[in-house]
Amino acid sequence: MELFSEALQYLTSHGLPAVQDEVEEAADSDLLQDVFSDGTDWVSNSTEITPLPDTPTYRTPEDMLEKKMLLLREILMSEETYLCELETLLTPMKALRASAGTSQPVLSIEQVQTVFYQLPELRDLHQTFHGSLKAKLQFVDVEQGLPVQLQHTHLSVGELFLKFVSHLGLYRGFIDNYESAVRIVKKCTQTDPRFRILAESMMSTKGPESSRMKYTFEALLYKPLDRVTKTTLVLHDLLKHTPCDHHDYTLLQEALRVSSSFLCGVNEGSQQKTAVTLSRGERRQLIRDGFVVDVCEGGRSLRHLFLYTDLLLCVKLKGATMGRQPHYRFCWYMPLTGLKVQWAAEKELPTDLQLKISNMRAKLFQCRRTLQEYMRESKGSISRAADRCRRKMEACELWLFTNEPSFILELNSTNSKSHIVHVSSLYELEDWREAINKLKAEDIETVPPDVLSLANSCVKLRMTQQPPLCCYQPDDEKYSLCGSLCVVVHSACGLQQPASVYVCIEVDGFEIFDRKAQTCLSSCSLKPQWDQELVLQVDGARNLWLLCLSQPQEDIIGRGTLKLDPVDMLKRWKKMTLTLGLIEVIISVKYIPHPLEPPSFIPLQQKAVFSVLIEDVARQEGVLVPHIVRSCVEEIERRGLEEEGIYRVSGVSSEIQTLKHAFNTNYWEAISKMRSVDINTVSGTLKLYLRELPEPLIPTHHFQSLSKLLELNDPDRAEAMLSELQSFPDVNRNTLLFLLQHLKRVAEKEEQNKMSLCNLATVFGPSLLRPPVASPDHFGLRVDISQEVEVQVHVIYLYLQNKKLPEAFTTKPLDTEGEV
Repeated sequence: MELFSEALQYLTSHGLPAVQDEVEEAADSDLLQDVFSDGTDWVSNSTEITPLPDTPTYRTPEDMLEKKMLLLREILMSEETYLCELETLLTPMKALRASAGTSQPVLSIEQVQTVFYQLPELRDLHQTFHGSLKAKLQFVDVEQGLPVQLQHTHLSVGELFLKFVSHLGLYRGFIDNYESAVRIVKKCTQTDPRFRILAESMMSTKGPESSRMKYTFEALLYKPLDRVTKTTLVLHDLLKHTPCDHHDYTLLQEALRVSSSFLCGVNEGSQQKTAVTLSRGERRQLIRDGFVVDVCEGGRSLRHLFLYTDLLLCVKLKGATMGRQPHYRFCWYMPLTGLKVQWAAEKELPTDLQLKISNMRAKLFQCRRTLQEYMRESKGSISRAADRCRRKMEACELWLFTNEPSFILELNSTNSKSHIVHVSSLYELEDWREAINKLKAEDIETVPPDVLSLANSCVKLRMTQQPPLCCYQPDDEKYSLCGSLCVVVHSACGLQQPASVYVCIEVDGFEIFDRKAQTCLSSCSLKPQWDQELVLQVDGARNLWLLCLSQPQEDIIGRGTLKLDPVDMLKRWKKMTLTLGLIEVIISVKYIPHPLEPPSFIPLQQKAVFSVLIEDVARQEGVLVPHIVRSCVEEIERRGLEEEGIYRVSGVSSEIQTLKHAFNTNYWEAISKMRSVDINTVSGTLKLYLRELPEPLIPTHHFQSLSKLLELNDPDRAEAMLSELQSFPDVNRNTLLFLLQHLKRVAEKEEQNKMSLCNLATVFGPSLLRPPVASPDHFGLRVDISQEVEVQVHVIYLYLQNKKLPEAFTTKPLDTEGEV
């Protein structure tokens, strides 16, 4: 709770409405309670919530001017701190210049001029600006008896800031000289013990000795670079809190334009901030950055991860405090040389955390619906209540981003240091992995960074400004999806060698529902086939990401992106071929818009498949032939077609029970086990599944009619039995056809496996066809046990002999618009 309070404080300091009276205090208290209390402790001591980024707000002119005054006082304090740093940097200049004329100089006169180039002029510029601003604010303090509006009318700082930025050209000379100055400082630090002592222990001259700051020479030299880029941020904040009709507004606009133009002219405003020369002459550059969840001492914390040419840097965003702008605090860094990168899916979360996630999703769902109502009532404008509701959504999404199941990126360096970060999207994780491995291949030697300077530069360098929260995106219903997104993954081609693969799909939008799904694992093949439907409930989705992965190494062998068009796939299947690297995946997509129901509070767990009605299993898997049947059949056809006595020789009972438990609890574990067990264990598991079905694959009410059909002569009997087959439920009919076609392929290898059609019918007849259970209410025709077995075996044998059996559908035929 304290951590979230800190986040709210940061939001307030960056422009959100300040709490002015007891009513608003109570409202903010309700906000905390609404989001984070539900009879449980939402945020553990080990979980840190990072302050939320700045967001637009809507305030009165009086509120804006109050905020402007606060910012001006913070700027004044910041100027005092910066002037102290400049004075500390300039302190040794006279002594070094004097020693340059001696027989044993620390630096030559040319080196002194290079190291301290333009620094006295910058100090004078900021002393003048600081004095003028201080006088302005002291004048306002004298007039404290006047109304607030009148005080701010008398306060004019626009001309002061415009005059200041007109002298920013002084910084150009410093920036152009910066590399040379740092090079001299580094070289002399390494070669001259006298300079090393000076450079590593520079002490500020202000305040009591116990509270003075200690700097390195190089860190102080970076301060002006850091300062000049902050000028634009300061002016942006001031302009944001200045009413449009205030006389400062136009002046501050012009000052911001001048400052921004200056930065654009200084090598795009970022090159000099990363001017570190690496082993091959390249400069350290920022390649990519983004928000991740860092795991430290068992807790999760939101962090900003930066990938440079030669290293990974993890930092924490700190909010503005008195006299300071938002900045990053160093957490850790890892050289890319020798870095080992591995990834894995996160293991199942504890039940209590799953319940918290479900509750937080429900809160986010309610906040979103409430905000939509506010927006409809106000016809698109943002009211105070709507803004408060939006802040609740930010807090909910941030908590979910930090705590929801994700993908793990393990980083291990040659010096035995390791770090674990979590990324919510597998597609984004692969972006990180590819970028890191590409830089590692270039084998650039790491230059030990000045971590203080490097962390400070992140605010200006960052390409990603905010965590990937959906509430930051424009809510345009015309271009986003709200309802059910159905994706059928058909097949793939282009594999270089046979492999067992699966397809993972991800969508964006609000994390109210699961945004990830994946197909079953295919058999080892060059052209894997799934024909599996995946259905996701989506809210605000605009993009679909597909990844193809192979087992057992979990290699990502292809990935691609699909822009979701609500109109193009509205209520009708659209079939297409997507290129994922070297492979192509055929999919069909359909969008069904509808109002969404609140998410379930029950954690999602895999449901059992044994002793469950086959139509229920197929429905929850989105197929017509259950995965367990397809997986066992594919494994037997891969390595068991020539096994003598396949389906007749029993597997080890304990291994069959182990495989049964795996299919009931963890499908991926079952697939892994199935590849290593004896093939008779796989065939025994399939027979056990069919035997334990509550309702046999051929429904019991067809037993009597099939028995009577046996009395007919061919070809009438064959046609009648096919007609009877067509009346079976879809799942039963297609699963039976799938199994029969497989048994025919087994019989084709009769010379090797000794299994004829008759043998196979004898094995499977009693499992696939059973008579109705006798009961007091049932007076149907009864036959003795020997006749039952004869009917069961004879029916399956006749179906196996039938040459006109239709092909099985593993998923429902789709009404598509054609392939694109």
